[in-house]
Amino acid sequence: MLRETMDLLGPERGGVFLDATVGMGGHAVEALGKMAGKGLLIGIDRDDNALKAARDKLGSEHVVLKKARFSELGGVLDGLGIANVNGALFDLGVSMPQLKVLERGFSFQSEGPLDMRMDPAAELTAADVVNTYSEKELERILREYGEERFSKRIARMIVQRRPIQSAQELAGLVSGVYRKRGKTHPATRAFQALRIEVNSELAELEAGLAAASGRLAAGGRLVVISYHSLEDRIVKHFFRGAQARGEARILTKKPLTPGDAEVRENPAARSAKLRALERAA
Repeated sequence: MLRETMDLLGPERGGVFLDATVGMGGHAVEALGKMAGKGLLIGIDRDDNALKAARDKLGSEHVVLKKARFSELGGVLDGLGIANVNGALFDLGVSMPQLKVLERGFSFQSEGPLDMRMDPAAELTAADVVNTYSEKELERILREYGEERFSKRIARMIVQRRPIQSAQELAGLVSGVYRKRGKTHPATRAFQALRIEVNSELAELEAGLAAASGRLAAGGRLVVISYHSLEDRIVKHFFRGAQARGEARILTKKPLTPGDAEVRENPAARSAKLRALERAA
């Protein structure tokens, strides 16, 4: 949904724009092109590899890249002496490069250690969660963060089988709980739950939305692309609250979703939901 994202973000207006999930620089390249040298783009990410790739792709003119989590967004802007931004973008979830590097432990096929850290320098890993958390805590994480209907059974099996060494081993264990396999891998929800726990994704998202919305200039826009119901629910409730308080106007009555052609070209986009709001004048 690159076109829809740019239409709502409006970088051609010029000013200061924040890409809070700069990743490999895909959205940032498009935004820079539309800005045509009329402003500044700030990109943040917690993944050193992603920042290096973005730096190689974007160069340095009209671009500032910083390693930071969503909750550190305000500090980044303060450090740059920037009070307000004209637009902010959050493209949530794990990136394809992170999935493809099996050593990162995000993929079901990874034979390496369970990891799942978006920031490789962070302390907590998926291996720590799987092999040290209590059965009760594992069940809660699987239920709350993965909406996993077999959370109790999976948590019990994890405790019985640990230590579990690899993502592939864990995926096999979870798959054994399911009698039938649907369109998605049986371990999808469990892996989502672990990734959210390891990276504090939901708490970081709430902090990031509050920080970005609070730094929007009058008429500035916040665009968020989410990929599962927990993220989208947080975004929807935050947007509704901001509108109810008179702080902003929701631009998307219903979330925008990718068309059939885009899903055929990029199946990972099938669950994407895009929402946007505009800061009140």
